[in-house]
Amino acid sequence: MQVSTSTLGLLTGVLLTALSPVVAQTPPAVRSGVATPGVATPAVTTSGRLNLQQCIDIARQNNIQIRQGQLTVANADLQLRQSRLNKLPTAVFQGNQSINGGRSINPQSNEFVQQTVNSSSFQLNTSVTLYNGGVLQGSIQRDNLALQASELELQATLNNVGLTVAQNYLNVLTGREQLAVAQRQADVTRAQLDRTQRLVSAGSAPEANLFELRATLASNELDIINAQNTLDLGRVSLLQAMNVPIDQAFEVEPITVPDPGLDPYTASVQQLFDVAATNLPEVKGADLRVKSANAGVQVAKGGLYPTLSLNGNLSTLYSSAASTAIATGATTQIQTGFLTDPNTGASIPVYTVSPDFNRIGIGYGSQLRNNFSQSASLFLRVPIFQGNLSRNRITTAKIQQQNAELTAQNTRLQLRQQIETAYTNMRAGANRYRATQAQVASLERAFQVAESRLNAGAINATDYSIAKTNLDRARASLVQAKYDYVFRTKILDYYQNKPLTF
Repeated sequence: MQVSTSTLGLLTGVLLTALSPVVAQTPPAVRSGVATPGVATPAVTTSGRLNLQQCIDIARQNNIQIRQGQLTVANADLQLRQSRLNKLPTAVFQGNQSINGGRSINPQSNEFVQQTVNSSSFQLNTSVTLYNGGVLQGSIQRDNLALQASELELQATLNNVGLTVAQNYLNVLTGREQLAVAQRQADVTRAQLDRTQRLVSAGSAPEANLFELRATLASNELDIINAQNTLDLGRVSLLQAMNVPIDQAFEVEPITVPDPGLDPYTASVQQLFDVAATNLPEVKGADLRVKSANAGVQVAKGGLYPTLSLNGNLSTLYSSAASTAIATGATTQIQTGFLTDPNTGASIPVYTVSPDFNRIGIGYGSQLRNNFSQSASLFLRVPIFQGNLSRNRITTAKIQQQNAELTAQNTRLQLRQQIETAYTNMRAGANRYRATQAQVASLERAFQVAESRLNAGAINATDYSIAKTNLDRARASLVQAKYDYVFRTKILDYYQNKPLTF
């Protein structure tokens, strides 16, 4: 059965809700039943009997786009975490150890010394932004909205992967039922062939009827082969949708779909659109992208405002050239000049007595304590001219906002078109199913009459074969029309966010 992609855009939700327990739709990926980024996906076996949910789980585990979506969510989450951490104070510790030989500067006294100096310095700097035009808070809001949008986009990707699996799963079920119809029709032809063989042997029917029925049986067997080929191709497509090799031995579980009613669908296109626009992850994600882009504009505008920050500093140092003087108790007499005797005019030397000292180095811990300093400062940065950088950033942010708005509008436009197409297809499916039902009922009565007349020798086998071929084709068309109409109504139910059951 051929089903358009636009109509099947929501088929995954229909089938998952109807056939399996509801999976919590709370991304990120670790809550969606798919592999976590950075973790190897375990080998998945498709042997045995699989239902739709199992097929979708396998496809989600193997799909590359889902893994990329998970990485996008993880990256958005990391950006949000960083935006929140940017509000906290920063602290940087710096340490320096150096050895200088020859003529060096004593870092403690800033004097030149002629010796090898071993020095150490340590600093702890901290800074916190007090005001920056709302950039920090705006960045948190922007990145939070971007994270939510990424999660919804991942959910949309999960649905898209599921719809591909669901479409192929549906094709397998339809092919299987059409194969069963073809086999039943061949069984009917064989039974009629046996009866005709007995009539011909008894001389009650012409031998030409036997040839006609054998040709009909050959046509039925060709229909079986064609149906089997269609089923095999459907199985291959399903395995490829799950990203597994096609040499897997597995069967799909059937879905019991009762004969649908033909009552008119109650909801209008506008009602379907109004409900779907508030529930689909694609639409909600696009709206969040618009809000995130709007927050990005406010962040860019913050670059026009001053930045005020509070800074703090703790520092200390050590130098092997640092020393202290200790008195020895002895004195030294040093001639410092002369005085003239006013009476005699003779020069009298002048001496100064100074105590003697021994210089000893200062301990490491003592220097760190003695040289410890601390400071605090306010830093104001006022942008005056930066090559129009801030203005250009604002313009870029506004362009991104307009692009996000157009994307959201296009998402809604596509949604409306999909709903209109789905609604039209549902009505067409209802008309087709109704007409095919009536056709099958009429052809069944015509075939019964033809079979009775053939048994009575009133018609030849050609007329019987025509009646049977028409009935076979109508029954195959009814199978397709039934599945098509049922799933199209379920898709519309999904647009209305209704619980779906079969």
